[in-house]
Amino acid sequence: MRVAFTSSNGEMIDQHFGMSDSFCVWDIGPKEAYFIETVTAQSSGEDVEDKIMTRADVLRGCTIVYSMQIGGPAAAKLVARKIHPMKTVTEVPVEEIVGRIQNVLKGTPPPWLKKAMETASNVDLT
Repeated sequence: MRVAFTSSNGEMIDQHFGMSDSFCVWDIGPKEAYFIETVTAQSSGEDVEDKIMTRADVLRGCTIVYSMQIGGPAAAKLVARKIHPMKTVTEVPVEEIVGRIQNVLKGTPPPWLKKAMETASNVDLT
């Protein structure tokens, strides 16, 4: 499954969703994980709605997006696009979260995550 992270350097989750101009995208599975690309979200103006929609558009295909913080309207827009927003509140290394996700996937993922993974990759986790 694809997971995006707000990061200024590709190593730390260190930005607010609405302030991040780029997202590091990883493909994460229970046995392996790897960096795919950095996507850029350049909005055409200062309109908050435009900024949210631009970010949501570049995250298409991601199952989860991690950021230090995310506002309610932005989180709702992501959920409407079947992207689950997650907050770290503090700076956290991307690889630490990748490892945590892999551990969850090796065990019994929560129902929302299992469904999201099956939808994203058409993989049977049973």
